[in-house]
Formats: sequence, structure tokens, C-alpha cells
Amino acid sequence: MTSWLRGYGCVPLGVLLCVWSVAVCTEAGDSACWSPGVSSCVECLSRGPQCAWCFKEDFLDGVGPSQRCDLPLNLLSRGCEAEFMEQSEVKVEVNATISSTQVSPRDISITLRPGSEASIMVAVKQLERYPVDLYYLVDVSASMQENLDHLKTVGVALSLRMTEHSSDLWLGFGSFVDKPVSPYINVHPSKISNPCSDYEIRCRPAHGFHHVLTMTGNMSEFTRVIKRQRISGNMDTPEGGLDAMLQAAVCQRAVGWRKEAKRLLLLMTDQPSHLALDSRLAGIVVPHDGGCHLENNVYTESTRMDHPSVGQLSDKLLENHIYSIFAVEKQQYQWYEELVRLLPGSYLGKLGLFQAPNLIELVVDTYKRLLSQVEVSVSVEDKAVSRYWVSVLPLCPDGSTDKGQTCSGVKPNQTVYFNITIGLRSCPDGGEDEDVKVFVRPVGYNESTVVRIHSKCSCSCGPGKRCNDDSQSECSRIRESPNQEQRPDGGIITDSNRDSHWRCRANGSDVDCSGRGVCECGRCVCEQGRLGAVYGKYCEIDNFSCPYQGGVVCGGRGVCLLGECVCEDSWTGDSCGCPISKDTCQSADGLLCSGRGRCVCGKCVCDDPVRSGDFCERCPACQSTCQSYWKCVDCHLSHGLAQKEAGYCNNTCSSLVSFTANLSGHTGDQWIQCLYISNDGCRYLFQTSTQAGQTQIHINTRPECASSTRLVGTFLSVCALTVLSGLVVVAVSRLLLQKRGRSPGGAAEGGGYHCTGKDLSYIPTTNEKTVTYRRDRPPDRPLEMHVQVPKLPLGDPWLY
Repeated sequence: MTSWLRGYGCVPLGVLLCVWSVAVCTEAGDSACWSPGVSSCVECLSRGPQCAWCFKEDFLDGVGPSQRCDLPLNLLSRGCEAEFMEQSEVKVEVNATISSTQVSPRDISITLRPGSEASIMVAVKQLERYPVDLYYLVDVSASMQENLDHLKTVGVALSLRMTEHSSDLWLGFGSFVDKPVSPYINVHPSKISNPCSDYEIRCRPAHGFHHVLTMTGNMSEFTRVIKRQRISGNMDTPEGGLDAMLQAAVCQRAVGWRKEAKRLLLLMTDQPSHLALDSRLAGIVVPHDGGCHLENNVYTESTRMDHPSVGQLSDKLLENHIYSIFAVEKQQYQWYEELVRLLPGSYLGKLGLFQAPNLIELVVDTYKRLLSQVEVSVSVEDKAVSRYWVSVLPLCPDGSTDKGQTCSGVKPNQTVYFNITIGLRSCPDGGEDEDVKVFVRPVGYNESTVVRIHSKCSCSCGPGKRCNDDSQSECSRIRESPNQEQRPDGGIITDSNRDSHWRCRANGSDVDCSGRGVCECGRCVCEQGRLGAVYGKYCEIDNFSCPYQGGVVCGGRGVCLLGECVCEDSWTGDSCGCPISKDTCQSADGLLCSGRGRCVCGKCVCDDPVRSGDFCERCPACQSTCQSYWKCVDCHLSHGLAQKEAGYCNNTCSSLVSFTANLSGHTGDQWIQCLYISNDGCRYLFQTSTQAGQTQIHINTRPECASSTRLVGTFLSVCALTVLSGLVVVAVSRLLLQKRGRSPGGAAEGGGYHCTGKDLSYIPTTNEKTVTYRRDRPPDRPLEMHVQVPKLPLGDPWLY
């Protein structure tokens, strides 16, 4: 056992381990940061945003690298200034140079370390009479012939109706059928050019997507284009609607989406749609790349790329700020109901017939719902999605915080706020810094917020870029070149003069590192004791050689520094066991120790040793306040009624004594109610109060001298007299009997009484008592006298 443990004698090992664990927790930030395995700045900061690394070169000379990692407050108390700390910094900077109308701010920069998080507030304002772009995407398979005819009157009527809600409505048009490959269509040469040849009808060839009309505000042009449309045909039931939707969303220039407009994409079909991987039936295995592939307004990659996945389509709709509306037949409503749940900002309309009034109502109702509902979508770049987490809390105009990421019932010109928290779980595998973008997109809005996150995973450690950890220590470099050692002046010490242990010994000492460490490279590397840390140039300092309280160094309320406890703000004392606050000594009356003591180390020390209790409130040997004034009251009752003798009692008690017939006017918290019983049995009420150093006594002049009190006295007197008389009678009777017994031929013979024994058949009643008197002489002729004394029945009252 090392020398510094010898002083503990036979302390059980379990106690030492317990003390050590508590000391480590106290000194090392509740073990959240400190760990014996932490040897570098990067490892330290990866333990959490609350941790800091001290890169001060002479910090706790000789201490291990793990002691450099701790809570900033603990490092400060141990001598590491704030400018020598590398710690987690969360910075949020807003770029106010980018103007915004609906979404603000538009550009935010955040710096995060692993385990840290930052919150930002994004405001979304709902504008009134917003411009609207509506793109009709229509299934033109043969079953949709009648529905296509109904569209011819929609354009003008919808434009007139939308004037109530929007100042500017533009319309566009596109069509789709399915992938023009087998088994989706009939690939017979006669069927490819005219799928309807069996019905002697001229149809257009099947196609994945055909953009027909770019956005325009000319309703007549829209109607003219609709009238020219012809149906097509395919073989299987599902259609290629999702393929066409993605192209309509991403081909913004061809479609003509306006930047400042609300964008609505209306899909009309009477069948379900193909999903991703369905194209394998046709031998198409290449996933969709999410790009625009239009040539002469026709989708060119329909036969080479698979249908997009629902998630891919959702991302593209959000990225391009497009709401989707599905107008479907009742038979397919359930299938599209499941699809809409996976597409943010999507709406589903159940239509019995695709007639113009029904379509107009669907579009108008959807637009009104869009204006009253604000929703955001937050996405992280794919390369870092697993290292970040995001939470969204909406703050709606009515003051509610709806669950999810949506506010409903929003009116024009109202603003919705979204509190968005972004946290960094971990750094990349290489531990290098990286920059990541997080996109906050209000669904359907043409503005969004870009959050640029800089993940700080490395340590700069000040201008010198020296963290003083294991990776930069002199010994680690010397271990790489074991045949040489570096002098403090920069020179090299070779093996010939390697003995540098003298550098590890204090003046006059022949022991390396005070016996509590090892000398490496001319410097002491202190051992980590079970009770705490050992440090100093010669390992002469530790953080556990301070007073203990409750088995914990400094009572767990401070840190040990150079043998003395540095207490927290609210504690003091050698072992930090005394609270600075005196609240624990304040009694219920608001006084400190009831006004009879001092508060020492959070406890009351009574001035008078006869007092005790937590607040010096107990005094078993003290007279009560009332008893202490009995002599005073007795004196004034005897002499105070006569005014000329009023000064007689001043030496006995205060002269501020008054007699009153009514004490009700002197009731209150400051008055004490007392009772005095005089020698004649009368009870006097009196009140005492001490104010301004003088005692006042008010004595009630109407004592209670009740008849019951006198009756008790009379009864006691009668009882005493009766007992006395009985004793006299007994004594006289005994004397007479003795004399009679000594006379010759006494009454015993003449009376015919033979004292041969007692009559054992006699049993006294409950109201009788047998008293036997026996004389001692003559011994041969004893004489007994039987006297019956009636007993008092238990239930009868005393009579006197």
C-alpha cells in the first residue's frame, strides 16, 4: 500500500472504494465527462455538450490526461481559465440579407458538436388572394372518354369561380396512359399506332406522359386544347399516373410553373396506378433517377426507367412546392386514400361523375383548405440523415400547439411559427468536420428555409493548436524514437546521459514523484489513486486531502484545492457543511431561534443552557409566563384595590396593573390569557403583555367564587369531623369494655354470652362491615364485640 494510504489504518476496503467513487463523482462532473479512458480532446467533447477540455500546458502538473476533461465549472475551480478551454459551442447565425415574403428567415447557419442541439424559429405567413397555377393531368385511356368531354367547359367556369379567392389563375394540361411496352399494351404492329383498331376508332398511341399545354391565363386556349384531345388505350388495369406526376413536378420550365404562385396538380383517373418495381414485368429494372426527361414535350425514359417510389414522388412534390389533388371514381377511392396518407399536402376527392361542377367544387374546396392549413416538412441531406435528429413544434395563431407539424384554421395574413430543434448525434467515421444542409419547406409554398449546419468534430485548442493530450505528448514522440530524449531547451539527450530522474524529485528528496507516480521522459506521471486525482510537478498535490463530511470530501458541496475546500456559493465551513442561509434557524414566529439563541452552521445554539429544541423553544425547568406573575397578582388583589396602597406592590411586579370588569377588549396575539386561584378558592382571570420593555397586567375584578367551591370545602370539613367523632366513640367504648371485663362476675357471665367461637354461618351483607375488637386480658376468657357499620351504597349521593 502506498504511503498516502497508510494514514487510514484499518479502514475497510469497501469504505475506501465508496469514498473514492463519491470523490470522483464530485470532482469529475458527476462522471458525465470524466473517465479514465479519456485521453484526448476529441474523446472528451464526444462525451456530451456539457464537457470541456483544458489545454493549458501546466494545468495540474503531472495529472493524467483524463483529468483535463470535466465540466467547465470544475475546471475553473481547479485553475483552468476559460480561454484555455475547448468546449462545445452552439452558434446560430441568421442571414438577414435574403428578403422573404412568406417564410422567414430564409438562411440560417448553425454550429454543433456531437450531443448538442439548437432551436430555431421559422415564421410562415399566409397571404391573401394568392396567384394559383393549376395543372390538369388526365388519364386518357379509353374508359375516360366521357370524362374527357366534361373538361371542355371547366376552364372558363373555374376561372370565374376562382376570382372569389385568387386574383390570378393559370391553367396547364398534360395526359398519360401507361408505359408503351408489353405487357402493359398490345405490341402488335397494328395496335401500337392505333390501340383502338378493333373498335374501328382512331386512338392516339399509348404514352407514359405527354405535356400538352404550358401554364396560361388564356381560358379560351385551355378549352381549345382540351377539345383536340383524343383517347388512347392499354391492356392492364393500373395506369402510369405516378410516372406522369413526377415529370409534371420536376419539369418546371416546360410546364411553366410560376415562382410566385400556389401550385396545384390535379390527377384525374378511374383506375389505380403502377408503383415502383411493377416495371420488372416488362424487364425494366433501372430505378427512376428523379430527373426531367422530356423531348418535344414527351417523356422519353418511360421504357427504360422504373416507376418512381412513393417516397421519391413525395420528395419531388415537396421540393417543387406542389400540392397534389386526386379526382378519382368511387370504386378506386380506397386505394388512393391509402396513397394520400403518404404524400404530404395531398387531397382526395370522391367524384361520382367527372362533370364540370364537381371538378370546380373539388378545386375550390381544396384551395380553401390549403389556405387554412399550414404544414412544414424538414429534410436532411441523405449523406448525414442518420447523424441528425429533428423535432418540430408548431405555434398556431390561436395559441395552440397542435401535434405533428401542421396548423389548421389559419386565416389570410396570419402567421404560423414553427419551433424546429436540430441535434447532432455523432460525427462522421473519420471524426472530421462536415457541412450539412437541412431544408425546412412549408408544404405548397414557393419559399423555404435552408439551415446550414457545421458539425465541429475536431479540436482547435486555441491559436497554438496544441491540446496537450496523449496524441501530442513528448513521451509519445519519444516512444516512437526510444533512443533519444528532448531537453527543456530543445536539445536531445541520448542514452549515454539518459538518467533524468533528478527532474522528478523535489528539493532534498530522493524519491521520484513523491512516491505517488513514475518518472517518464523527465516528468512525473502521477498515479490515479482510488480516492481521487494526484497531480503537481512532483505529484505532491491531490484533490482528496481535505476535510470529509458524511464520508464525502468537502461534504460533496465543494472541490478540494491545495488541501482546502473551495465551497459552493451557498455553503461555507472547513468541510462545506455549513449553509450560509439562516432560514433553517427561523422559528414559526419569524424570529431567529425564537429570539433566545444564535444560528451557528444552520442550527440554533441557545443562549440559556436550560433551553433546548430546534429553535430554543423548549424549557422544562422554566416557569410558565402565567406562574411568574402569580405573586404580582396576589399582591395587587390584597393591596391594589386601595388607591393609597397602590405603590406597595411595585417592588413585586410592574406598576402597570389595572383592574377591569371586562377583558374582551384586550384580546389578541400579543396578550397571554392566565388563571389565578386565590387562597379562598376564587378563580381570577388576568392577561399579560410585554410591549416596549414594560409588562402590562389586566386583572378581572369579577372572579368566579361559585357555590360549588364552598360546598366542597364544607363537605370536607364535615367528613373530617365525622371521622374524629367516630374515633372518640370507639376509644370510649373500648375503655368501658375493659373496665367491665375486670369487674368480678362481669357481664359476660350474667349475660349468658358464651364466647366459645364465632358463628361461621353469618355472612355480612354488602352494606355491612364487621368490626371485631379483642382484648388481650384475660387470655383465658377472650371477649369479642360485633359492631355493624352500614356502608354507603355506590350510587347514593353524599349528604351533608
